[in-house]
Amino acid sequence: MRRRPRSRPGSRPRSLALIAAVLLSAAACGGGVDGSPGASGLRDPYFPKLGNGGYDVTHYALNLAYDPGTHRLTGTATLTATARQDLSSFNLDLHGLTVAGVTVDKKRARSQRAGNELTIRPFDELAEGHTFRTVVRYSGEPATITDADGAEEGWLRTDDGALGLGEPTGSMAWFPGNHHPSDKATYTIAVSVPTGVRAFSNGELTGTKRSAYGKSVTYTWRVTQPMASYVATVAIGKFETHTSRTPAGLPVYTAVAPREAEASAKTLARLPEVVDWETRTFGAYPFSSTGAIVAREGAAGYALETQNRPVFPGAPDVGLLVHEMAHQWYGDSVTPKTWRDMWLNEGFATYAEWLWEEQHDGDSAQESFDAAYDHASDSAVWAFPPADPPSAAHISDSPVYQRGAMVLHRIRKTIGEAEFAALLKSWAAAHKYGNADTHDFTAYVERENPAKKDALAEVWKDWLYGAGKPDKP
Repeated sequence: MRRRPRSRPGSRPRSLALIAAVLLSAAACGGGVDGSPGASGLRDPYFPKLGNGGYDVTHYALNLAYDPGTHRLTGTATLTATARQDLSSFNLDLHGLTVAGVTVDKKRARSQRAGNELTIRPFDELAEGHTFRTVVRYSGEPATITDADGAEEGWLRTDDGALGLGEPTGSMAWFPGNHHPSDKATYTIAVSVPTGVRAFSNGELTGTKRSAYGKSVTYTWRVTQPMASYVATVAIGKFETHTSRTPAGLPVYTAVAPREAEASAKTLARLPEVVDWETRTFGAYPFSSTGAIVAREGAAGYALETQNRPVFPGAPDVGLLVHEMAHQWYGDSVTPKTWRDMWLNEGFATYAEWLWEEQHDGDSAQESFDAAYDHASDSAVWAFPPADPPSAAHISDSPVYQRGAMVLHRIRKTIGEAEFAALLKSWAAAHKYGNADTHDFTAYVERENPAKKDALAEVWKDWLYGAGKPDKP
């Protein structure tokens, strides 16, 4: 942190000494940094107030305690971040919950709430490049958030616990943070629950500790690869858990609601097979463990590609497992820069299903393409281009999934089989653990296939950005 230079000691008039003392006092309070507030939102095309400017989070340490009986969550969130500008204040996203206190670099900081914005003014202003640590203590009953499309996320209560799901805005319901996919970080998530209840999260289980009187157990999970907050999860309940390894040695963690165990067993037994096939197809698996969380049927209205282990609301079939596991490459490792770029997640994961079918005695990808095209003449598939949903209510609509997959198939037909197989791996490797948008993708495909640039431009015009139903090729 930069400070104003101190005067050299020496004889000086009393008035000058007093002025120097005032200046030193101002410097000690951060007066040496001419900071400005960090932005209260990142101007995402669909969620302009989501995320915050002026800093980059590198690690979240979350210490949570949840009682399913009272529905009360108590948390301490420690954020390690680096200032990207001189900061007089900065914001965190937090929905509901009561903040008991905030410190920045171990000094008490002022904070105030306005909607989902928690504005923090540190005792010392923060200089650009300074790595600082913010601790937020909070508690309350976490809320369920309803999206513009009617889907529910955030903190979803179950009959024996809860499920924390984040896409696109839900993570702010259970911990404060910079909740935009463009700011990824590593995580340590410790969850204390009553004895008899288990807590699952992302990454690897690094510790299980019982309280002194045996009334609670703390499960600690560690995520060592960068993770966007919307794919962070906490699953609390009376799960049946299992730990194993794939033939390649990758740790596998599964947690299954007892009522779903029998129906899930056959599909979960194929999880190592799916991971192995996707590794051959998409390149090296990007994370240090895998697995699945199967909540009771109806716990959520959708499956979600939470990092390391997707969440399923009820027993999944193999196609859904293939889809969510493909997101570990496309969505979790290569994460969209903004929510406009969702087709880069869902188009790839949908096409993974087509490829799986093609290579496992099902329909060819061309047959899947034809079926999607022929049977969607009057459907919502052609309502808008996959790269340009009209609003936040439509970022998970069928054009993002089905037409997104059609874009990939048209690329395959344009550049050739060998080149497309290489593209599936090289794209994931080139942006591993980072963020990318649609322009990054189209530029990358053209750069890797320069002789096909003009033909690819037609694919972008008709299938990626074009309005209405393109002519069938």
